[in-house]
Amino acid sequence: MLRAENTLQRIFREIAKSGEISGRELARAVGLHPSTLAAKVRALERKGLAEFGDGHKRVGLNANFGYVVGIDLGASHLHFALADFRGEILNDATVRIRPEDGPQKMIRQIKESLRGVAEKVGHGRLRALAIGVPSPVDPVRGVVTYANNLPGWKDIHLGRELEKEFRVPIFMENDANMAAIGEHWRGVAQGVDNFVFIALGTGIGSGIFVDGKLYRGRTGSAGEVFRMNIEWQRWAEDFPDTGYFENYVSGLGIAAEGRKALGGMPPGEAGSLREERDAYFVFEAFRQGNPAARAVLEKIFTMFGVGVANVVAIVDPDLIVLGGGIVKGAPELMRAILDQVVHRLQPDPPPIQLSALEDKAQTYGAIHSALTLAQEAVLRRLR
Repeated sequence: MLRAENTLQRIFREIAKSGEISGRELARAVGLHPSTLAAKVRALERKGLAEFGDGHKRVGLNANFGYVVGIDLGASHLHFALADFRGEILNDATVRIRPEDGPQKMIRQIKESLRGVAEKVGHGRLRALAIGVPSPVDPVRGVVTYANNLPGWKDIHLGRELEKEFRVPIFMENDANMAAIGEHWRGVAQGVDNFVFIALGTGIGSGIFVDGKLYRGRTGSAGEVFRMNIEWQRWAEDFPDTGYFENYVSGLGIAAEGRKALGGMPPGEAGSLREERDAYFVFEAFRQGNPAARAVLEKIFTMFGVGVANVVAIVDPDLIVLGGGIVKGAPELMRAILDQVVHRLQPDPPPIQLSALEDKAQTYGAIHSALTLAQEAVLRRLR
Protein backbone atom coordinates (compact mmCIF):
# COMPACT_ATOMS: atom_id res chain seq x y z
CA MET A 1 0.00 0.00 0.00
CA LEU A 2 1.29 3.46 -0.91
CA ARG A 3 2.09 5.70 2.03
CA ALA A 4 0.75 9.25 2.05
CA GLU A 5 3.41 11.92 1.62
CA ASN A 6 4.29 13.92 4.69
CA THR A 7 4.29 17.73 4.72
CA LEU A 8 7.97 18.17 3.92
CA GLN A 9 7.67 15.80 0.98
CA ARG A 10 4.65 17.64 -0.41
CA ILE A 11 6.42 20.99 -0.11
CA PHE A 12 9.60 19.71 -1.73
CA ARG A 13 7.67 18.12 -4.60
CA GLU A 14 5.81 21.37 -5.32
CA ILE A 15 9.03 23.39 -5.31
CA ALA A 16 10.71 20.83 -7.56
CA LYS A 17 7.94 21.05 -10.19
CA SER A 18 9.03 24.51 -11.27
CA GLY A 19 12.38 25.03 -9.60
CA GLU A 20 11.04 28.20 -8.01
CA ILE A 21 7.60 29.26 -6.79
CA SER A 22 6.05 32.17 -4.88
CA GLY A 23 5.34 31.59 -1.20
CA ARG A 24 1.68 32.39 -1.77
CA GLU A 25 1.32 29.81 -4.57
CA LEU A 26 3.18 27.22 -2.54
CA ALA A 27 1.03 27.77 0.55
CA ARG A 28 -2.10 27.37 -1.57
CA ALA A 29 -0.77 24.21 -3.24
CA VAL A 30 0.06 22.41 0.01
CA GLY A 31 -2.76 23.88 2.10
CA LEU A 32 -0.64 25.49 4.84
CA HIS A 33 -0.76 28.85 6.59
CA PRO A 34 2.17 31.05 5.42
CA SER A 35 3.80 31.06 8.86
CA THR A 36 3.67 27.26 9.10
CA LEU A 37 4.96 26.98 5.53
CA ALA A 38 7.91 29.28 6.30
CA ALA A 39 9.00 27.06 9.18
CA LYS A 40 8.86 23.97 6.97
CA VAL A 41 10.81 25.67 4.16
CA ARG A 42 13.47 26.69 6.70
CA ALA A 43 13.75 23.00 7.61
CA LEU A 44 14.39 22.21 3.92
CA GLU A 45 16.85 25.11 3.79
CA ARG A 46 18.85 23.63 6.69
CA LYS A 47 19.06 20.37 4.74
CA GLY A 48 20.51 22.28 1.79
CA LEU A 49 17.49 21.53 -0.40
CA ALA A 50 15.70 24.88 -0.66
CA GLU A 51 16.41 28.60 -0.49
CA PHE A 52 14.41 31.80 -0.16
CA GLY A 53 14.55 34.56 -2.76
CA ASP A 54 13.14 38.02 -3.45
CA GLY A 55 12.95 38.99 0.19
CA HIS A 56 11.47 35.65 1.28
CA LYS A 57 8.61 36.08 -1.22
CA ARG A 58 9.76 33.16 -3.35
CA VAL A 59 11.07 29.68 -2.63
CA GLY A 60 13.32 27.66 -4.91
CA LEU A 61 15.42 24.56 -5.05
CA ASN A 62 19.00 25.08 -3.96
CA ALA A 63 20.73 24.79 -7.31
CA ASN A 64 24.00 23.90 -5.58
CA PHE A 65 22.61 20.91 -3.67
CA GLY A 66 24.26 18.72 -6.29
CA TYR A 67 24.39 18.13 -10.00
CA VAL A 68 23.19 15.58 -12.52
CA VAL A 69 24.53 14.47 -15.89
CA GLY A 70 22.53 13.70 -19.01
CA ILE A 71 24.18 11.64 -21.75
CA ASP A 72 23.14 11.17 -25.37
CA LEU A 73 24.77 8.11 -26.94
CA GLY A 74 24.37 8.36 -30.69
CA ALA A 75 25.66 6.27 -33.56
CA SER A 76 28.52 8.71 -34.17
CA HIS A 77 28.92 10.77 -31.00
CA LEU A 78 28.58 11.08 -27.25
CA HIS A 79 27.07 14.26 -25.86
CA PHE A 80 27.32 15.04 -22.14
CA ALA A 81 25.56 17.82 -20.25
CA LEU A 82 26.12 18.58 -16.60
CA ALA A 83 23.28 20.48 -14.91
CA ASP A 84 22.63 21.93 -11.48
CA PHE A 85 19.80 20.83 -9.20
CA ARG A 86 17.37 23.12 -11.05
CA GLY A 87 18.23 21.61 -14.42
CA GLU A 88 20.29 24.49 -15.76
CA ILE A 89 23.19 23.29 -17.89
CA LEU A 90 26.59 24.21 -16.42
CA ASN A 91 28.85 22.44 -18.85
CA ASP A 92 28.56 20.21 -21.89
CA ALA A 93 30.83 18.41 -24.30
CA THR A 94 30.57 16.34 -27.46
CA VAL A 95 32.94 13.44 -28.18
CA ARG A 96 33.25 11.58 -31.47
CA ILE A 97 33.03 7.80 -31.32
CA ARG A 98 33.84 4.94 -33.66
CA PRO A 99 30.86 2.55 -33.56
CA GLU A 100 33.01 -0.25 -34.97
CA ASP A 101 35.15 -0.19 -31.79
CA GLY A 102 32.54 -2.27 -29.97
CA PRO A 103 30.75 -1.86 -26.62
CA GLN A 104 33.58 -2.32 -24.12
CA LYS A 105 35.81 0.35 -25.62
CA MET A 106 32.87 2.72 -25.94
CA ILE A 107 31.85 2.11 -22.32
CA ARG A 108 35.38 3.02 -21.22
CA GLN A 109 35.12 6.17 -23.34
CA ILE A 110 31.80 7.07 -21.69
CA LYS A 111 33.33 6.68 -18.23
CA GLU A 112 36.47 8.69 -19.04
CA SER A 113 34.51 11.49 -20.74
CA LEU A 114 32.03 11.67 -17.88
CA ARG A 115 34.81 12.05 -15.35
CA GLY A 116 36.31 14.84 -17.48
CA VAL A 117 33.01 16.74 -17.67
CA ALA A 118 32.46 16.40 -13.90
CA GLU A 119 35.96 17.63 -13.04
CA LYS A 120 35.30 20.94 -14.80
CA VAL A 121 32.67 21.84 -12.20
CA GLY A 122 35.03 21.29 -9.32
CA HIS A 123 32.44 21.22 -6.55
CA GLY A 124 29.16 19.67 -5.54
CA ARG A 125 28.05 16.09 -5.52
CA LEU A 126 26.89 13.97 -8.42
CA ARG A 127 23.31 12.93 -7.61
CA ALA A 128 22.18 10.92 -10.66
CA LEU A 129 22.93 10.01 -14.27
CA ALA A 130 20.63 9.39 -17.21
CA ILE A 131 21.58 8.17 -20.67
CA GLY A 132 19.69 7.84 -23.94
CA VAL A 133 20.75 4.93 -26.14
CA PRO A 134 19.92 4.01 -29.78
CA SER A 135 18.21 0.79 -28.74
CA PRO A 136 15.16 -0.51 -26.94
CA VAL A 137 15.84 -0.86 -23.20
CA ASP A 138 14.50 -3.95 -21.48
CA PRO A 139 12.19 -2.57 -18.76
CA VAL A 140 12.77 -5.60 -16.50
CA ARG A 141 16.49 -6.28 -16.92
CA GLY A 142 17.56 -2.70 -17.62
CA VAL A 143 19.87 -3.63 -20.50
CA VAL A 144 20.55 -2.23 -23.97
CA THR A 145 18.60 -4.88 -25.87
CA TYR A 146 19.88 -4.33 -29.39
CA ALA A 147 21.45 -1.18 -30.81
CA ASN A 148 21.30 -2.07 -34.50
CA ASN A 149 23.56 0.84 -35.53
CA LEU A 150 26.24 -0.02 -32.95
CA PRO A 151 28.02 -3.28 -33.82
CA GLY A 152 28.13 -5.73 -30.91
CA TRP A 153 25.59 -3.89 -28.75
CA LYS A 154 23.21 -6.70 -27.85
CA ASP A 155 22.09 -7.32 -24.24
CA ILE A 156 24.71 -4.92 -22.88
CA HIS A 157 24.45 -4.03 -19.17
CA LEU A 158 25.46 -0.40 -19.65
CA GLY A 159 23.41 0.87 -16.70
CA ARG A 160 25.02 -1.64 -14.34
CA GLU A 161 28.50 -0.65 -15.55
CA LEU A 162 27.84 3.04 -14.91
CA GLU A 163 26.20 2.43 -11.54
CA LYS A 164 29.18 0.36 -10.42
CA GLU A 165 31.60 3.11 -11.52
CA PHE A 166 29.82 6.21 -10.18
CA ARG A 167 27.62 4.79 -7.38
CA VAL A 168 24.59 6.94 -8.12
CA PRO A 169 21.11 6.13 -9.45
CA ILE A 170 21.11 5.50 -13.23
CA PHE A 171 18.22 5.96 -15.66
CA MET A 172 18.58 4.49 -19.14
CA GLU A 173 16.08 4.90 -21.96
CA ASN A 174 15.79 4.63 -25.73
CA ASP A 175 17.10 7.82 -27.34
CA ALA A 176 13.88 8.72 -29.16
CA ASN A 177 11.92 8.19 -25.93
CA MET A 178 14.45 10.38 -24.14
CA ALA A 179 14.03 13.08 -26.78
CA ALA A 180 10.26 12.93 -26.30
CA ILE A 181 10.79 13.49 -22.57
CA GLY A 182 12.96 16.49 -23.40
CA GLU A 183 10.38 18.00 -25.76
CA HIS A 184 7.65 17.53 -23.16
CA TRP A 185 9.80 19.25 -20.52
CA ARG A 186 11.40 22.14 -22.42
CA GLY A 187 10.35 21.90 -26.08
CA VAL A 188 7.38 22.40 -28.40
CA ALA A 189 5.41 19.62 -26.69
CA GLN A 190 5.19 21.39 -23.32
CA GLY A 191 1.62 21.01 -22.10
CA VAL A 192 0.77 18.48 -24.86
CA ASP A 193 -0.20 15.16 -23.29
CA ASN A 194 -0.59 13.12 -26.49
CA PHE A 195 2.17 13.45 -29.06
CA VAL A 196 4.75 11.49 -31.03
CA PHE A 197 8.37 12.53 -31.37
CA ILE A 198 10.05 11.09 -34.48
CA ALA A 199 13.84 11.16 -34.55
CA LEU A 200 15.34 10.99 -38.04
CA GLY A 201 19.13 10.75 -37.89
CA THR A 202 21.53 7.92 -38.68
CA GLY A 203 18.54 5.70 -37.99
CA ILE A 204 14.88 6.38 -37.23
CA GLY A 205 12.82 5.91 -34.08
CA SER A 206 10.01 7.55 -32.16
CA GLY A 207 8.86 8.29 -28.65
CA ILE A 208 5.15 8.22 -27.79
CA PHE A 209 3.43 10.19 -25.03
CA VAL A 210 -0.08 9.11 -24.04
CA ASP A 211 -2.02 11.00 -21.35
CA GLY A 212 1.11 12.87 -20.33
CA LYS A 213 3.28 9.77 -19.85
CA LEU A 214 5.84 8.00 -21.98
CA TYR A 215 4.43 4.81 -23.47
CA ARG A 216 7.07 2.06 -23.59
CA GLY A 217 5.06 -1.03 -24.55
CA ARG A 218 5.39 -4.63 -23.47
CA THR A 219 9.11 -5.02 -24.22
CA GLY A 220 10.21 -1.38 -24.17
CA SER A 221 10.01 -1.29 -27.99
CA ALA A 222 6.98 0.95 -28.50
CA GLY A 223 7.76 3.49 -31.22
CA GLU A 224 10.47 1.41 -32.91
CA VAL A 225 9.25 2.40 -36.36
CA PHE A 226 12.52 1.31 -37.98
CA ARG A 227 10.99 -2.13 -38.60
CA MET A 228 7.78 -0.75 -40.13
CA ASN A 229 7.00 -1.99 -43.65
CA ILE A 230 5.04 0.12 -46.13
CA GLU A 231 5.02 -2.34 -49.10
CA TRP A 232 3.01 -5.42 -48.29
CA GLN A 233 4.40 -7.29 -51.31
CA ARG A 234 7.83 -7.25 -49.67
CA TRP A 235 6.75 -8.69 -46.33
CA ALA A 236 8.77 -11.91 -46.74
CA GLU A 237 12.01 -10.30 -47.97
CA ASP A 238 15.11 -10.26 -45.80
CA PHE A 239 16.32 -6.81 -44.82
CA PRO A 240 19.38 -5.82 -42.80
CA ASP A 241 19.10 -5.52 -39.03
CA THR A 242 17.83 -2.00 -39.57
CA GLY A 243 14.57 -3.36 -41.00
CA TYR A 244 12.64 -2.23 -44.05
CA PHE A 245 11.76 1.35 -43.11
CA GLU A 246 15.13 2.42 -41.71
CA ASN A 247 16.84 0.82 -44.68
CA TYR A 248 15.48 3.79 -46.64
CA VAL A 249 14.18 6.46 -44.27
CA SER A 250 17.34 7.37 -42.34
CA GLY A 251 20.73 8.93 -42.80
CA LEU A 252 22.21 5.58 -43.70
CA GLY A 253 19.37 4.99 -46.19
CA ILE A 254 19.86 8.36 -47.86
CA ALA A 255 23.62 7.78 -48.02
CA ALA A 256 23.15 4.36 -49.64
CA GLU A 257 20.62 5.64 -52.17
CA GLY A 258 22.82 8.67 -52.83
CA ARG A 259 25.85 6.51 -53.62
CA LYS A 260 23.82 4.57 -56.18
CA ALA A 261 22.28 7.67 -57.77
CA LEU A 262 25.30 9.99 -57.71
CA GLY A 263 28.11 7.51 -58.22
CA GLY A 264 29.64 8.62 -54.95
CA MET A 265 31.69 6.83 -52.34
CA PRO A 266 30.83 3.11 -52.59
CA PRO A 267 30.03 1.10 -49.47
CA GLY A 268 33.07 -0.03 -47.52
CA GLU A 269 35.49 2.56 -48.94
CA ALA A 270 34.77 5.27 -46.38
CA GLY A 271 37.29 6.17 -43.72
CA SER A 272 35.02 4.79 -40.98
CA LEU A 273 31.58 3.35 -40.45
CA ARG A 274 30.41 6.77 -39.24
CA GLU A 275 31.56 8.43 -42.48
CA GLU A 276 30.03 5.71 -44.63
CA ARG A 277 26.64 6.43 -43.06
CA ASP A 278 26.86 10.21 -43.48
CA ALA A 279 24.31 11.58 -45.96
CA TYR A 280 25.88 15.06 -46.13
CA PHE A 281 26.97 14.64 -49.78
CA VAL A 282 23.38 14.05 -50.93
CA PHE A 283 22.15 17.24 -49.28
CA GLU A 284 25.14 19.18 -50.60
CA ALA A 285 24.42 17.97 -54.14
CA PHE A 286 20.73 18.89 -53.70
CA ARG A 287 21.66 22.42 -52.62
CA GLN A 288 23.81 22.72 -55.75
CA GLY A 289 20.80 21.82 -57.92
CA ASN A 290 21.66 18.21 -58.75
CA PRO A 291 18.45 16.56 -60.05
CA ALA A 292 19.54 13.05 -59.06
CA ALA A 293 20.05 14.18 -55.45
CA ARG A 294 16.64 15.84 -55.48
CA ALA A 295 15.05 12.63 -56.77
CA VAL A 296 16.66 10.64 -53.93
CA LEU A 297 15.35 13.03 -51.29
CA GLU A 298 11.88 13.19 -52.85
CA LYS A 299 11.67 9.39 -52.75
CA ILE A 300 12.87 9.12 -49.14
CA PHE A 301 10.69 11.98 -47.86
CA THR A 302 7.63 10.50 -49.61
CA MET A 303 8.24 7.21 -47.82
CA PHE A 304 8.71 9.18 -44.61
CA GLY A 305 5.34 10.84 -45.17
CA VAL A 306 3.62 7.48 -45.59
CA GLY A 307 5.23 6.31 -42.35
CA VAL A 308 4.09 9.42 -40.47
CA ALA A 309 0.55 8.97 -41.81
CA ASN A 310 0.56 5.36 -40.55
CA VAL A 311 1.68 6.51 -37.10
CA VAL A 312 -1.17 9.03 -37.07
CA ALA A 313 -3.62 6.26 -38.00
CA ILE A 314 -2.57 4.18 -34.99
CA VAL A 315 -1.89 6.78 -32.28
CA ASP A 316 -4.08 9.76 -33.36
CA PRO A 317 -1.86 12.24 -31.47
CA ASP A 318 -2.39 15.95 -30.93
CA LEU A 319 1.07 16.74 -32.32
CA ILE A 320 3.91 15.21 -34.33
CA VAL A 321 7.39 16.54 -33.50
CA LEU A 322 10.29 15.93 -35.88
CA GLY A 323 13.89 15.93 -34.70
CA GLY A 324 17.29 14.53 -35.60
CA GLY A 325 20.07 15.67 -37.89
CA ILE A 326 18.42 14.63 -41.16
CA VAL A 327 15.43 16.98 -40.74
CA LYS A 328 17.86 19.91 -40.99
CA GLY A 329 19.30 18.77 -44.33
CA ALA A 330 16.52 20.05 -46.60
CA PRO A 331 13.74 21.17 -44.23
CA GLU A 332 11.63 23.07 -46.79
CA LEU A 333 11.52 20.14 -49.22
CA MET A 334 10.85 17.68 -46.42
CA ARG A 335 8.00 19.73 -44.92
CA ALA A 336 6.36 20.27 -48.33
CA ILE A 337 6.41 16.56 -49.19
CA LEU A 338 5.30 15.47 -45.71
CA ASP A 339 2.39 17.90 -45.74
CA GLN A 340 1.26 16.68 -49.15
CA VAL A 341 1.53 12.96 -48.34
CA VAL A 342 0.13 13.04 -44.80
CA HIS A 343 -2.85 15.22 -45.80
CA ARG A 344 -3.53 12.91 -48.73
CA LEU A 345 -3.63 9.82 -46.50
CA GLN A 346 -5.19 11.34 -43.36
CA PRO A 347 -8.31 13.55 -43.57
CA ASP A 348 -7.56 15.44 -40.34
CA PRO A 349 -3.89 15.06 -39.38
CA PRO A 350 -2.35 16.79 -36.35
CA PRO A 351 0.14 19.64 -36.68
CA ILE A 352 3.68 18.63 -37.59
CA GLN A 353 6.41 20.75 -36.00
CA LEU A 354 10.18 20.69 -35.94
CA SER A 355 11.85 20.20 -32.58
CA ALA A 356 12.56 23.40 -30.68
CA LEU A 357 15.50 21.71 -28.96
CA GLU A 358 17.03 20.31 -32.17
CA ASP A 359 19.98 18.02 -31.38
CA LYS A 360 19.68 18.74 -27.64
CA ALA A 361 16.27 17.06 -27.20
CA GLN A 362 17.76 13.77 -25.96
CA THR A 363 20.12 15.66 -23.67
CA TYR A 364 17.30 17.65 -22.08
CA GLY A 365 15.32 14.46 -21.68
CA ALA A 366 18.26 12.85 -19.94
CA ILE A 367 18.74 15.84 -17.63
CA HIS A 368 15.06 15.82 -16.69
CA SER A 369 15.17 12.06 -16.07
CA ALA A 370 18.29 12.35 -13.91
CA LEU A 371 16.73 15.21 -11.92
CA THR A 372 13.62 13.11 -11.35
CA LEU A 373 15.78 10.26 -10.03
CA ALA A 374 17.73 12.61 -7.74
CA GLN A 375 14.57 14.27 -6.43
CA GLU A 376 12.87 10.94 -5.75
CA ALA A 377 15.92 9.94 -3.70
CA VAL A 378 15.53 13.12 -1.68
CA LEU A 379 11.82 12.45 -1.14
CA ARG A 380 12.57 8.99 0.27
CA ARG A 381 14.99 10.52 2.79
CA LEU A 382 12.38 13.05 3.90
CA ARG A 383 10.09 10.31 5.25
